[in-house]
Amino acid sequence: MSRVWEIPVHDATRVRDARIAAREACVHAGLAPPRTAAAELVATELATNLLKHAGGGRIVVNLVPPPNGAAGSSVQVFSLDHGPGIADVAVALRDGYSTVDASLGAGLGSCARSANAFQLYSTPGRGTVATARIDPEPDGRGTPAAGVPAGGITIALAQAEQCGDAWTWARSGGLLTLLLADGLGHGPKAAHAAGTAVAELRRTPHLPPVEILRRLHTVLRPTRGAAVTVAQVDTERAELCFAGVGNVGARVWTGEGWTSLVSHPGIVGAYFPAHIPLRRLPWGRESLLVVHSDGLPSRWVPPEDPYLLGHDPSVVAAAILRDAGSAARPERDDTSVAVLAPDRRTSAHDSHL
Repeated sequence: MSRVWEIPVHDATRVRDARIAAREACVHAGLAPPRTAAAELVATELATNLLKHAGGGRIVVNLVPPPNGAAGSSVQVFSLDHGPGIADVAVALRDGYSTVDASLGAGLGSCARSANAFQLYSTPGRGTVATARIDPEPDGRGTPAAGVPAGGITIALAQAEQCGDAWTWARSGGLLTLLLADGLGHGPKAAHAAGTAVAELRRTPHLPPVEILRRLHTVLRPTRGAAVTVAQVDTERAELCFAGVGNVGARVWTGEGWTSLVSHPGIVGAYFPAHIPLRRLPWGRESLLVVHSDGLPSRWVPPEDPYLLGHDPSVVAAAILRDAGSAARPERDDTSVAVLAPDRRTSAHDSHL
């Protein structure tokens, strides 16, 4: 999942680039032609909307874990802008609605019908975040898909093809584990380190966080190493366990405010500490965990908008990344944000068709 695509969309020529990026991502994920066509349509519509309604923005395409935790990848298309926003999201999702005379108003509805999961968060005056996930198989059940408790977004420094950051999640019985790895440096070698960590979690989700980190230290020794954080929710005990090594940040929302979680200094695969502190916290319906690499500005401000915090984790992660950066404060490193939440979302603005 180290391959990422980021397309600034400020003129009509970049709409084609967004479509090509979606197609390339589907090839990497091994998606069949019908799912590839769906991803191309979604990317085209979202990029077109950026030009028509937001004055520009950016499309980001990632490979993400499939919702059922199986092997392989889904394709996630993100649209991020700081435009005028949408006053009524539910109305905007209806076919035929548009604020532009030359538009048929079918773009967002087409995205919702084509994607396995489509989410939209918008605030008037602050912009819009849209995410669309294309899975290997269409969702033919005709009912809302089960919630995915983890989501994230990854971008590479200077729009490079290979990204040294990676995240994933896995289930094992009542345990739900989220991992984020930041490979040392940039480029293919950093991407290899982060990808190795992701692959190892798929073999060890039954282990506690500290033991997972120890296993990662062994498998990452042949690589240049990585900063890694592991967060694990025990759904039966309603408890979050957190452990990290290296410069990876985390904050947890309790429903009353944000609490910072600190990782221990070191590099997994190179300089591993003799003792790793394990943080335990209660985990309830209002809880939310955000983990991020050091590409995010150190003084980023976590959101407190309950409307946003109730959305799908992929939306929360994308909104945090969007709002933490600006033209005056560009990304200085590979950047990833991953979010872990209870299986919930706002109903009217998260469409699963």
